[in-house]
Amino acid sequence: MDTPANDNTATPAQRALDALAENTEDTTALDTLASSDVLVPVPDDAADEDATNPAIVALPVLEQPGGGQVVPVFTSELEMSELLPFVSRYRLVPLGALAAHWPADDLSLAIDASSDHRLTLTSEGVRTLLARP
Repeated sequence: MDTPANDNTATPAQRALDALAENTEDTTALDTLASSDVLVPVPDDAADEDATNPAIVALPVLEQPGGGQVVPVFTSELEMSELLPFVSRYRLVPLGALAAHWPADDLSLAIDASSDHRLTLTSEGVRTLLARP
């Protein structure tokens, strides 16, 4: 689903994802996405002190069919509730900062995984396309 440019309910990150669906090399959209905050679900097994410590972000890792691992992040509470309706806690994190500290492992990032404007990147893609100092 395309998000019309005059749709005030769409976040800048969602509009950037729509632009990237049309043109994967849109540097303005990549910059907008990297400068956006995303919702990172807090894993159920994360301790309360880890869930609130601003220096630590516990990444929720989901297993994909075939054995790959992916971290889901979201551009809004609505997007998160569509895929993970039982998430009770989340952190708001700048995507560029998250990408700058992305693990070197083979860990993918899925942004709004259940939406029409979803974007999934490999660990290398996260670090090269979204990492900001």
